[in-house]
Amino acid sequence: MPGSGTDSSKPWAEGGPVVILVEPQLGENIGSAARAMGNFGLSRLRIVNPREGWPNEKSRIFCAGADRILDEARLFPDLRSALADVTYAVATTARERGMAKPVHAADAVARDTVARLAAGDDVALVFGRERTGLYTEEVSLCDAILTLPVNPAFASLNLATAVAVTAYEYSKAASGGALPFAMPERSPPAERIDLFAFFDHLERELEEAAFFRSPEKQPSTTRNLRNIFHRCELTKQDLATLHGVVTALVEGRQGRELRKAERNARAAAKRRPAGPPDGEGGQEG
Repeated sequence: MPGSGTDSSKPWAEGGPVVILVEPQLGENIGSAARAMGNFGLSRLRIVNPREGWPNEKSRIFCAGADRILDEARLFPDLRSALADVTYAVATTARERGMAKPVHAADAVARDTVARLAAGDDVALVFGRERTGLYTEEVSLCDAILTLPVNPAFASLNLATAVAVTAYEYSKAASGGALPFAMPERSPPAERIDLFAFFDHLERELEEAAFFRSPEKQPSTTRNLRNIFHRCELTKQDLATLHGVVTALVEGRQGRELRKAERNARAAAKRRPAGPPDGEGGQEG
């Protein structure tokens, strides 16, 4: 859902490689690309000769809050001018161009980009038109090619999707693969004596509830139950919770039985004939 996981108190990521969109045809794709950039910490967008002009209201709608990327986007008449101050440029394409130019996957480009930025270079990731991609002449203006292992029978990616995949790989490389959060620290592992006490509690109540219907199978059933909990690698908190569950089931059953007995007693009382009123039916003295 939109905004899910967003923390507006966190600082907005700045920097990263320049993303260049060459003659994008739809404002919706420009906005979606800006959203993907914001998701993965990229902020510098350059747009070359967009078909529907600029600014574009549809891009505002589809950026889903990444307005600052659109606000700071720079407009250029052609790719040459957009690359004029860039140290290293990578062209994204799904087609083999027959050029003596390095071809890399997105993860390799991401690692190289991180190293180049750290060394003070400026890197651009260049994406082509939705329908035709980059022209061969435009690819020749770049230093390397980025391609993805897509289905050759259906290789054309949506523009924003291509930006998202590439930006994700950059974000992963820049962060060292660290995830934004991890599982909270667990309670200490349950001690063996506490685990045995839980087994005693559970098995006692199961026997009381007539769970073990076959005396011959009770030992094997008991072993199976114990092995289930052994595989769970229970913590102290887990055991405390399980003790509470068993107790609640027992007390709940007893409570139901008590309430049932009370209802039966009230129903029986209603069925009994009423006694004679006070002062009636007795013998006179």
